[in-house]
Amino acid sequence: MPRPPSSSLTPIRRLTQIMSALRAPDGCPWDREQDHLSLRWHAVEEVYELMDAIEQSDDEELLEELGDLLLQVVFHAQLASERGKFDFDAICRRLTEKLIRRHPHVFGEVKVKDVDQVWANWEQIKRAEKAGSKHERKSALDGIPKHLPALMRAQKLVKKAKKAGLTAVAPKKVKSSKTVIAADLFRLAELCQANDWSAEELLRQETAKRERVWRKAERDSAKG
Repeated sequence: MPRPPSSSLTPIRRLTQIMSALRAPDGCPWDREQDHLSLRWHAVEEVYELMDAIEQSDDEELLEELGDLLLQVVFHAQLASERGKFDFDAICRRLTEKLIRRHPHVFGEVKVKDVDQVWANWEQIKRAEKAGSKHERKSALDGIPKHLPALMRAQKLVKKAKKAGLTAVAPKKVKSSKTVIAADLFRLAELCQANDWSAEELLRQETAKRERVWRKAERDSAKG
């Protein structure tokens, strides 16, 4: 029977060696049958559990859930290492380099006056990093994860479209309170439920339709 890695190792090194042992021929049958695709929704679930711990101000649960989320990173790193692509150290190096590169106001000579300028610099650096690669964001609407919850994705799309000047008429701020808006949203959910409709799917369809319109407007504008 395999023995646990030595406790004299650094915590992260001991963790990565445990993950390697779980995936070994004499390791855990469940861990051995997993791949990137089979694990993808586990990461989503762990993020939501982490959010619950944060909102509850529960440090014990926060510690637990951060560990569970880290496990997803370590698991995917092990799978990638087995394929000869990258390992956990490579993930750390990539992230470290990105953080240094995207914070020139901390690690360089760039001066910023406020958070808005920090975000503007971040976006500019990110575009430059991806330019010419298969991940280049050619549209102002690129970069929104397709699996975001429908309402969150719709709001992010509207934000990007507004920044790019793609919205024909920007909605005006209303005098209604957040409570009124929340109640309106809930009533819409009730209406969908009463008609046996999926509110999530309806909003996804409408968001996709708006996105097509805005992308076409963006292309037409580029053509002059």
